[in-house]
Order: sequence, then C-alpha cells, then structure tokens
Amino acid sequence: MASIDMSVAEPASRGVLSRIMARIASAATAYSVAQSRADQVQRLNEKTDAELARMGLRRENIAHYVFRDILYI
Repeated sequence: MASIDMSVAEPASRGVLSRIMARIASAATAYSVAQSRADQVQRLNEKTDAELARMGLRRENIAHYVFRDILYI
C-alpha cells in the first residue's frame, strides 16, 4: 500500500527561526507566570495574621497555597 504525503516543506531557515521564536515565547510565558506567583506570595506575606486567618490560611502555608496546582506536597 502506498502512502502520499501532501505537506509542503518549509525552508530550513524559516523552521529555525520559528523554533527560536517559539522558545522565546515559551520563556516569556514561563517568566510571566513565575513573576505573577511571586507577586501573589509577596501580597499574601504583607497581610496580617488576622487577614490570613479570615482567608483560612496560615503564614507558613502561603507558598503551598500559591503553588498548590504544581506542588503535590
């Protein structure tokens, strides 16, 4: 049985440039997410213990709370 590939090959330079741009975009996204979480940790650390208690949170659990979707502790 024969198979037919109808895809169009990209020029090598365009493929390289696309991969470079994809990596830059990926790195920028990762940095943005990390910065956002760091800002959230900082905002929570600035709250008083009473404010944290109203949120059902203790100061020593702030990092676990902020990173709960990626840390399985």
